[in-house]
Amino acid sequence: MKTSTYILLASDESIERSKNALTEHGITVHIAASSDETKQIVHSLIPEGAEVMTATSTTLNQLGLTDEINDSGKYNSIKSQLSKLDREINGLAMQKLGAAPDYIIGSVHAVTEDGKVIVASGSGSQLPAYTFGSSHVVWVVSTKKIVKNLDEGLDRINTHVLPLEDERMKEVYGPKAGSRVNKLFILNNEMHPARINLIFVKEDLGF
Repeated sequence: MKTSTYILLASDESIERSKNALTEHGITVHIAASSDETKQIVHSLIPEGAEVMTATSTTLNQLGLTDEINDSGKYNSIKSQLSKLDREINGLAMQKLGAAPDYIIGSVHAVTEDGKVIVASGSGSQLPAYTFGSSHVVWVVSTKKIVKNLDEGLDRINTHVLPLEDERMKEVYGPKAGSRVNKLFILNNEMHPARINLIFVKEDLGF
């Protein structure tokens, strides 16, 4: 599939197929028509005062949710706690904080119409919370990330997402920085109903 295909929002029929399959696989799906509606859903899912970890996410940044959760004082922000620690001295404590927050919010890189969710990572820092550690997972996902199947999902990551993330890393950390897909998480089924909420957004967000 050509990379340009991966920037197109999915049709309503594709969204409905994906929603039905994800629901069968234990994931609660919400559909938002706009950024404002997305934020309303997020706030309904994460109560004020909750312990929340924000995974690194262009989608959350574009929505303003990263700053709001970490800087507004309305939430117990894990990222704010981590920023006050020294990794050389407090490395293990930092890993534990990030591995099992009560809530984690982020995005994913592809969702298949048959109900699989794919997350690629360089460090894997968000994966413990996504896979098991957090009691509540919230994913905010543009419908352009919906693909037919696992093969298309992996192709989307390698041909579309990775070059964009590599460019972002170089802009943030300098020309010697870069991005690699070192770890992949593929969710086939969630064993604990209501643990994962996925919000499909009918807007062009993230990579």
